[in-house]
Amino acid sequence: MLSVRNLIDTTSLTADDITQILDTARGFAEVNSRAVKKVPALRGRTIVNLFLEPSTRTRSSFELAEKRLSADSLNMGGSTSSVVKGESLADTIQTISAMNVDMFVVRARLAGSPQLVARSTDARVINAGDGKHQHPTQALLDLFTIRENFGRLDGLKVAIVGDLLHSRVLGSLAPALRTMGAEVVLVGPPTFQVADPTWFGCEQTDDIDSVLSEVDVMYMLRVQLERMEGAAIPSSREYNRLYGLNARRAALMRPDAIVCHPGPINRGMEIMPEVADSHRSRILDQVNAGVAVRMAAMYLLLGGEDHGMSD
Repeated sequence: MLSVRNLIDTTSLTADDITQILDTARGFAEVNSRAVKKVPALRGRTIVNLFLEPSTRTRSSFELAEKRLSADSLNMGGSTSSVVKGESLADTIQTISAMNVDMFVVRARLAGSPQLVARSTDARVINAGDGKHQHPTQALLDLFTIRENFGRLDGLKVAIVGDLLHSRVLGSLAPALRTMGAEVVLVGPPTFQVADPTWFGCEQTDDIDSVLSEVDVMYMLRVQLERMEGAAIPSSREYNRLYGLNARRAALMRPDAIVCHPGPINRGMEIMPEVADSHRSRILDQVNAGVAVRMAAMYLLLGGEDHGMSD
């Protein structure tokens, strides 16, 4: 139903692909509001969740999405797979594929792992986050949240703020926004900026205050201490003073502008509690959208049945 066989990155998705996923997710959002939150759309399909990196939101969101689609799922972590015994990832995938599974959902520390999985199996593959590279379903749920709020994506201006250098969210979100006609500006400390913002087709600045009154969405990135490999950063207090979104800065935003964050939040660092919990915040809406969007992606990639969708 989509132009791609696997969901590895957003750069491979067309505007029609993204629109189809978001429109389908809207239908599944209605399913998730029912008393019985389940449809038999993927009944009889088997999905393997291979999470080789810790995750709370993404993993639980995929597991709930699979259950609500009536799929059978198998959950595997790094400590429970033969990878810890020295088996290669490709051999692990080929072994599981021999059991006739239909899809792998892969989360890994190393960029490129989902591509390796896709080359090692005939099953469909969804990238649930690989290193600093991509996190396509996060970008799609962000687009869903923004579109539900404004009714459109085309013509909006979005600031992506913070730890640009280590963010796989940036790698997925910026291209997807531009595909859908939105304008993107990158904001971050010089030590956290990307080397070539033109690759994303975006402007880049280190002045957060210069964009506050210009954008429709302030998308705050988490400072990813675990990916910095010893890089020097200012203290949490200093980072917040220079780049954090606090009540004073939020007051300078457009009246209808919103705030997003992929989570988990470093409260008091990239965003203050009074903003994260304010009327501008769409952070919990993003979490809620994750289940519907991931249902839509799996449904479309596996060519699911329409049973229960229009009831």
